[in-house]
Amino acid sequence: MEVKWRWVLLTAIAPIAWGSTYFVTRELLPAENPLWGSVIRALPAGILLLLVRPRLPRGSWWWRSLVLGALNMSGFFTLVYVAAQLLPSSIASTIMATSPIVLMAYAWVLLAQRPAAVSVIGAALGVVGVVTLLSTGATEVNLLGVLASVAALTLSSLGFVLATRWATAEVSVLSSTAWQLIAGGVILIPFAALFEPLPASPTESEILAFAYLSVVATALAFVAWFTGLRHMDAGAVGLIGLLNPVTGVLLGTIIASEALTPQQVLGLAIIALGILLGQPAVRVRVLRWRAARTSRSRSARALPGSSARRAPSRRGGPPAAP
Repeated sequence: MEVKWRWVLLTAIAPIAWGSTYFVTRELLPAENPLWGSVIRALPAGILLLLVRPRLPRGSWWWRSLVLGALNMSGFFTLVYVAAQLLPSSIASTIMATSPIVLMAYAWVLLAQRPAAVSVIGAALGVVGVVTLLSTGATEVNLLGVLASVAALTLSSLGFVLATRWATAEVSVLSSTAWQLIAGGVILIPFAALFEPLPASPTESEILAFAYLSVVATALAFVAWFTGLRHMDAGAVGLIGLLNPVTGVLLGTIIASEALTPQQVLGLAIIALGILLGQPAVRVRVLRWRAARTSRSRSARALPGSSARRAPSRRGGPPAAP
């Protein structure tokens, strides 16, 4: 159990780091260069991991790296940026909160990981918790932004499950993550060159922001995420991803020096319960509790009948035959 919780804590690094990217991107980086920004985020991160683990792809991993790079990096980064520009963060986060359910569905089809009922309940609680946490009343919803969010979670969930399906002991997490990031950055370069002007010389704050996004929120975060997918089922990992909007809300509250409202506290509690229900250690405890309860219930129902069968007849004869 201790080992499993270790993987949970390691995996949690990813959504916590991702939860800070919205603030960093919105406050410190230029908004007019999303494609170049994604290139600058992905390529240095991939090169850094390649330097740590210097190994090139072999055989099928050349095309696998391109597929995973397109799904998990270039496509995902671009679509998330579009959604962030067109939707309020509350709506975008609520849509992305459904990603554990999508991840479970893909894992069921491609990995034969049938989701446990308690995990599905945890995912549903996660969505309810995010809605409770971020709900601010009626707001205008942009259809294109909704489609971008749905496409982002669909592509990335597929990419995460494919990365798990293709994972082998011969290819380390560092190597496969490096190849994906480099492939994703390279795929974006021609699109950035066609549709965006070259970014201006970055300021000191922009350099620091890009360094944080590339090293912490990309290289470290994706290594932690893919490590979790190798050691836990996809449903449990997907539920840990709900820490993303939680981190965003807590970070905004701390920076603004504001107290959490009772509604936000309730939302945080519901999200925490949903995450815990999906973790293997808690899930095993729940299943054991249900099994013990069922066993006691059956014993209680069988006891009167068995006593009646063993009781002697009123005429003093032998006990009734079974």
